Amino acid sequence: MTDSITISVDAMGGDHAPRAVIHGAHLALKERKNTRFVFHGRQEQIAPLLDEFPALKPVSTVRHCETVIAMDEKPSQALRKGKGTSSMWMAIQSVKDGEADVAISGGNTGALMAMATFCLRPMEGISRPGIAAIWPTLRSDIIVLDMGATIGADARQLVDYAILGSALARALFDAESPSVGLLNVGTEEVKGLDYIKEAGRMLSEASGAGFTYHGFVEGDDIGKGTVDVVVTEGFVGNVALKTAEGTARQVASYLRSSLRATLMSRIGALFASSALNALRRKMDPRTVNGGVFMGLNGIVIKSHGGTDEIGYKSALGLAYEMARSRLMDKVGDTMHRFPIHKAAAGTPTETEARSA
Repeated sequence: MTDSITISVDAMGGDHAPRAVIHGAHLALKERKNTRFVFHGRQEQIAPLLDEFPALKPVSTVRHCETVIAMDEKPSQALRKGKGTSSMWMAIQSVKDGEADVAISGGNTGALMAMATFCLRPMEGISRPGIAAIWPTLRSDIIVLDMGATIGADARQLVDYAILGSALARALFDAESPSVGLLNVGTEEVKGLDYIKEAGRMLSEASGAGFTYHGFVEGDDIGKGTVDVVVTEGFVGNVALKTAEGTARQVASYLRSSLRATLMSRIGALFASSALNALRRKMDPRTVNGGVFMGLNGIVIKSHGGTDEIGYKSALGLAYEMARSRLMDKVGDTMHRFPIHKAAAGTPTETEARSA
């Protein structure tokens, strides 16, 4: 286990930055004392906030960056504007330079992926990076990817995601051979688009190389926790994620309305308060905040831009665990075991950055 974990933070990324970011770091430090932070952003805004949290200040370094990437900037525009100068770029650069173990930002997702891809470069053998999410289910937490790093995929890219997702499951869940399923419109082998069926064939042949291929899974299998890793392309994955978040808020709203509807329901809610509080915590998306950029030569975490200090605490905790569990070593080991995926990824281009 590493004695100390250093997290490089884009302090200006997100709707409520930098206050929510700094406050979240303060909360994260309470749970993981051996953490250090490098905050990148406007020093005149960050320094007064650190003064409010005396325990956080001694383990923090501030790197002044005047340039901040807006949430609505296109990835190509953000790359030209912020390469080498922005708080987002410099947070990633700290990982490349070995100053930090992991980088985190709540800023523009497309810009973050473009900058991370250009700065850290894809790992050899990975054609495109993906975003992995930790997904709570009826069984336990699972991994789902891609959550929207790229739109569209081919069979090789789905195989990439299976390799990366199983490595993440091994790092997080200590599973020697995680089960992997391909999201499809049915579980029968004859169903689905050709590239999904081709990916299924490739994964079936390689099952046992660091993971166990389960086969096709359907949308309801995500919530059931049928497999440890669910693989899909970015468009479908992002829609699934946003649908699940919206459904959780909808159910929570229905529940609150029902419990306040009558005097008897309010009395019942009082008696069941401990169980209801546990349910609220379980359904709170802030507690599972953070997407892991997989397939790069370094670890980058994307926090939800609209979250508060509780969400940032969760994302920083995820960043810590990724570094502590030596995620990069597990990705390399899984790729080394894989018998049929040998092609190396090329250097990213401006066109790829624009599509991120």
